[in-house]
Amino acid sequence: MTQFRTTHDTLGEVKIPIDAYYGAQTQRARDNFPISGLKLPRAFIKAQGLIKWAAAQAHLDLGELPKNMGQAIVTAAEEVIKGNWDDEFVVDAFQAGAGTSQNMNVNEVIASRAAELLGAERGNYEQVHPNDHVNKAQSTNDTIHVAINLAALDCLEPLLLVLKRLHNTFQKKEEAFAHIIKSGRTHLQDAVPISLGQEFSGYAHTLHDQYQRLLQARSGLYEIGLGGNAVGTGINSHPQYAQRAIQYLAEKTGFPLRPAQGRFMFMQNTHGAIHLSGALKELALHLIKITSDLRLLSSGPRTGLAEIRLPAVQPGSSIMPGKVNPVMLEMMYMVCAQVIGNHETITIAGLGSQLEINVMMPVVAHNLLQSLTLLAHSMDVVEKKCILGIEADEKRCQYWVEQSLSLATALNPLIGYEKAAKIAKKAYQEGKRIIDVAKEETGIDEKVLDKALDPNQLI
Repeated sequence: MTQFRTTHDTLGEVKIPIDAYYGAQTQRARDNFPISGLKLPRAFIKAQGLIKWAAAQAHLDLGELPKNMGQAIVTAAEEVIKGNWDDEFVVDAFQAGAGTSQNMNVNEVIASRAAELLGAERGNYEQVHPNDHVNKAQSTNDTIHVAINLAALDCLEPLLLVLKRLHNTFQKKEEAFAHIIKSGRTHLQDAVPISLGQEFSGYAHTLHDQYQRLLQARSGLYEIGLGGNAVGTGINSHPQYAQRAIQYLAEKTGFPLRPAQGRFMFMQNTHGAIHLSGALKELALHLIKITSDLRLLSSGPRTGLAEIRLPAVQPGSSIMPGKVNPVMLEMMYMVCAQVIGNHETITIAGLGSQLEINVMMPVVAHNLLQSLTLLAHSMDVVEKKCILGIEADEKRCQYWVEQSLSLATALNPLIGYEKAAKIAKKAYQEGKRIIDVAKEETGIDEKVLDKALDPNQLI
């Protein structure tokens, strides 16, 4: 059975597991918010550790903490950064407004561990206090904001790498399929010819454009308001604290972090997270379009378009033998649906900014980091297990382009729109090709018609 020890906060005594590094305020949050079983992810805990580490380093430089205590806090924070105490972060993602419980969770863990490093018992807050020492010159309102930005930057890096790789793969397919002529389709109806390479170039350029948009969103995360404390004024902090702490964070993370130009704006809003989430939503919309196209183009294999073949990765039916489904693309659609939903949650949470604080920051963090992680993982496996192995069925593409009624468009300069429409209608009614009916009806020299209706000349 679990053994307990008694600790206290400003509301009174609280029982916590005897071996826990966290303290009374974290335990109260555990008791008050048994909501989802979801916790903020490793990237966020790491970001919190980084903030406490940078704050302690700055305080040591400025003589604001005793050397032995400050160094113990630095060491304990480094352990949090490495993930040594992840099991101690137990607050539900749906918790007290703004993330006060989350901030106190890390304060208490680091204080307990620092006290232990100094030879005291775990949880001895007389030796190192979570509020007075670990949280010195800080507040939930600046540290949770900054942790969202830092964690998002951390999770964005692998997403950018896989997005770039996915773009390159589509670009290679564009080159490989450049010679394959096929029927274009608008409104899911026959349209003028296009090359399969041109079609894939649209996907490649779309992903390149989305990559650039994510870079723009990333730049907004570099501005952080650490040192703003509760409302932006920096109450109870050394005049040089903010600058030094941000400099330490920049050096430790490798990100070009800088003080927010408008620190009060930073404190009042979650604008960096909202901007990035909007870019992720847009990426999700385009990924749905691309993967839905690929599902259509690979439909069949005998009763659909079947212009491309996808790698078979698993059986597609529990009852129909031999059936193979586009499962990787379907998974991508589900991920994108989740990302779009996450953005709507973040948008509504952004309305939680009132006066000097946003009280919905934990749910912003949860949804934003989930979106980044889901997109990075799903795009990685889609690229490896699907896009890389796409093959074209050239004969099928040729068949469809020859059957397309929109080839009649090429007759417009020769006989006009209305006569060309009649030829298209007759070809459809009689089940013939456009070129065959045109030779019957127009009296135009066959060589001229062959040249005019050559799909290679129409793209």
